[in-house]
Amino acid sequence: MKIKAFIFDLDGVLTDTAEYHYRAWKFLADELGIPFTREENEALRGIPRRESLLMLLKGREYPETQLQEFMERKNSYYLEFIREISPADVLPGARELLEEIRATGLKSVLGSASKNAQEVIERLGIAILLDAVSDGNSVPRQKPAPDLFLHAANQLGYLPGECVVVEDSAAGIDAALEGGFWALGLGPQARVAKAHRILPSLENVWLADLLAMFSR
Repeated sequence: MKIKAFIFDLDGVLTDTAEYHYRAWKFLADELGIPFTREENEALRGIPRRESLLMLLKGREYPETQLQEFMERKNSYYLEFIREISPADVLPGARELLEEIRATGLKSVLGSASKNAQEVIERLGIAILLDAVSDGNSVPRQKPAPDLFLHAANQLGYLPGECVVVEDSAAGIDAALEGGFWALGLGPQARVAKAHRILPSLENVWLADLLAMFSR
């Protein structure tokens, strides 16, 4: 089946907001007196906010109203931190690939669990290069469920087999495979081992290379 579109995750694929997420979660953890390390933050990659909070709490129980307040507090910290984001924070190769996809008539869609994705892509200056946005506000079930990517493909009217999901998290790769998409994993082999194809990043990656990968 011919590839017609690419569905890009945001964090770790088009930009690296992991540091901002870490700082926001760390701020909240310190307030709650809970130890939280950068290594633990890595385990939250691709995981929705509520699941991330529960992992951070490490079994500590709070009423639902308190959990909601914690999530809102973390998000407010994160929103303050991402005000520092600019077009200079687009990861190497990402803008060039988006421009090439646009020039050849194929489609690019954002598929991110972040509820702040729209603001981030606008600050990065790449919103104009994306044909649609599916984010944490688009579907109730997030990765590793395939719903987010199915929503993204549906916005274009394409089948999963006509789309390549570009992801850097295990949860994202699982979601892509569950939905019947092609999966391109970015990053360490151990983290994205299930992907159909794996690259270290999008740096020096061209559209022709990707299309060749997924035509074999």
